[in-house]
Amino acid sequence: MDVYAIGLRNRFRGITVREGVLLHGPAGWGEFCPFAEYSDAECLPWLAAAVEASERGWPEPVRDRVAVNTTVPVVPPERAHELVAASGCRTAKVKVADPRSPLAGDCDRVAAVRDALGPAGAIRVDANAAWDVETAVAAITALDKAAGGLEYVEQPCPSVEELAAVRRRVGVRIAADESIRRAEDPLRVAVAGAADVAVLKVAPLGGVRRALAVAEACGLPCVVSSAVETSVGLAAGLALAGALPTLDFACGLGTISLLEGDVTSQPLSPVDGYLPVPRHAPAPDRYADFAAGEAARAWWLDRLDRVRAG
Repeated sequence: MDVYAIGLRNRFRGITVREGVLLHGPAGWGEFCPFAEYSDAECLPWLAAAVEASERGWPEPVRDRVAVNTTVPVVPPERAHELVAASGCRTAKVKVADPRSPLAGDCDRVAAVRDALGPAGAIRVDANAAWDVETAVAAITALDKAAGGLEYVEQPCPSVEELAAVRRRVGVRIAADESIRRAEDPLRVAVAGAADVAVLKVAPLGGVRRALAVAEACGLPCVVSSAVETSVGLAAGLALAGALPTLDFACGLGTISLLEGDVTSQPLSPVDGYLPVPRHAPAPDRYADFAAGEAARAWWLDRLDRVRAG
């Protein structure tokens, strides 16, 4: 088992370093990297996903490549424009509703992204459940105008009921993320009346097969997104995107550029806005460049042992 620590190019979810454990088994490599604030119980599906990848492998794909969006963190408009222009992607996901950035700043960032993409590109924004209903309606209206049309807004409010209330009052699609992956039972959460799109993440849902079952149960068009993993974890997301019966939107898997490096010499970096669907995760042959220090290694291995025992 290898514990990595890789710097983030920009602060994300309050962290500046991404850490996790790489597991090896008969089917290849898997990644266990739940965020530090997650309880041991919340970490169980992350472990299940890593075990599936390393010991069982993934279902056969129905497509060999996946369109992806580029992710724009909370950066000044000029930097947002640079990131999008350099990405080669036709879709951009813009982080909004961060305490460091007022709505006016979010609108400026979105407008810069539109300028970089041109009129044919798609812009989606992610609020990470930061708004109440009234704030969401006002913000979505402003952001939709700044974007010249949004593709969708991801998780504007915390609860399914709030999503439904916002959806009734705006003309922009609503996507559910946290409402699905952090539900007590993702197979039973009723999001069909509250959202137009389901955002699926392999690790929080317990693996590719479990996520496929969630996709079928929710009955919505799906977007597969990453949890800012290394290419080892991203490969599982691509396996899910490759196995979904239909895939109408670009996926949020073009995130390796958010990290300052990768554990493999074959990183899953988009080319012309697409990523290939792999049959297994790439080998972490550059792990030594990003090995975690002793304290972080001990913390992660202890956490892994606790989750396994739980």
